[in-house]
Amino acid sequence: METAIILVFVFGYLAITLEHNIKIDKLIPALVMMAICWALISLGIDDFAQWFDSAKHNLMENFGMLGHEEKMHLMEETLLHHLGKTAEILVFLLGAMTIVEIIDYFDGFSTIKSAVNFNSRKKLLWMFAGLAFILSAIIDNLTATIVLISILQKIVKDRHIRIWYAGLIIIAANAGGAWSPIGDVTTTMLWIGDKVSSGNLFIYLFIPSLLCMVVPTFIASLLTPFKGDLELQPDDGKPKNKFSSTMLFLGLGAIVFVPIFKVITHLPPYVGMMLSLGVVAIFAEIYSNSKFAISEVGSEDHDSHASHSPVHYSLSKIELPSILFFLGILMAVAALESLGILFGFAGSLKENIGLLGTEPVGTVVSDLVVVLLGVGSAVIDNVPLVAASLGMFSEGLDDQLWHFIAYSAGTGGSMLIIGSAAGVVAMGMEKIDFFWYLKKISWLALVGFLAGAIAFMVMRGIL
Repeated sequence: METAIILVFVFGYLAITLEHNIKIDKLIPALVMMAICWALISLGIDDFAQWFDSAKHNLMENFGMLGHEEKMHLMEETLLHHLGKTAEILVFLLGAMTIVEIIDYFDGFSTIKSAVNFNSRKKLLWMFAGLAFILSAIIDNLTATIVLISILQKIVKDRHIRIWYAGLIIIAANAGGAWSPIGDVTTTMLWIGDKVSSGNLFIYLFIPSLLCMVVPTFIASLLTPFKGDLELQPDDGKPKNKFSSTMLFLGLGAIVFVPIFKVITHLPPYVGMMLSLGVVAIFAEIYSNSKFAISEVGSEDHDSHASHSPVHYSLSKIELPSILFFLGILMAVAALESLGILFGFAGSLKENIGLLGTEPVGTVVSDLVVVLLGVGSAVIDNVPLVAASLGMFSEGLDDQLWHFIAYSAGTGGSMLIIGSAAGVVAMGMEKIDFFWYLKKISWLALVGFLAGAIAFMVMRGIL
């Protein structure tokens, strides 16, 4: 039965990558793959000898000894656990997207657009890469990607050029998220699991992460798509909204507040995002009902909705197919994780190598395993891979191995567009083709990943 589930995942994955060839939206195979994988688990529950208890983060070797009813109950609890964790991400994503749309409703991004008083493609590339690197460390790589691609769509007219910028934003956002404990879900896992501290994470990973962003951005700046000048989106010539700047800074400030709220309350990020959305929505409603709202809204589309709530209007603009695709792919990966396949692989790896505890050969082998983990995170979601590493290694707090895992898992996903949350969102927002990204961007992400990995190994020997 495990073989059948793996085959379903492989064929579903292929259908997602071949979306433009088979003319079927990627959300459809993702949802079908998720449903069939869990259905096969339910039907063959008695055939499985082991089970990964996600709530306790350990592998149940005595699973085969349980009765049928106990197994079904455990499966339902596991499914509910994964649905809860996935819902946290989706609700967070919905909140971030809605805030971005509310900012757009008040033409807030025109403030940043007007600040771009140059049309050099190279300068614009460095500006967006730098913003992605910094913002992702503060508001996480997923939200930073949403915000920056939304701004990019307001600035760059030609979509064929815009997707090049989007590809480099993905690399920069994932690199920026690796050195911050709140920048990426995997670093957050290691931080919450008392494997890394925020201070040492910065010390060991800032320079490798910076190189992971700078090297591919520098190489890309020499390529044809980033040479010469750029045709910017034309100004609509209409009066600017009175509240555009206010809503821009309020919206971005509300998103920045989310990690602060998490540190103070220790609640999941989506709770803070809902609070931020509520605050932004209050001001949006007040401003839209003011005497200036109808006369100063900057587009015909907004004029036609002037009598409606800006929050309702913004929710109607959300990219729901991307949300459903995210649901399908994360729940499908959760099905594989529940079978304990990753942990079985980790165990066999340790048995066959048998050198992880010896120096200096053990360090070399461990580095190789972690680099392969980074490459694997481009294919399989990095969350279960990091969860597997938690069971694979027993090193203590701030061991350099955990820092290397944080770097590899955080940045390795850039090598494929569906290898990271930032890539999945960019894929949905700009309709980027999987094979276009593989051909044009993946090699840049690989070069950046290797540059950062080498820098980490050098720094480890110095510090």
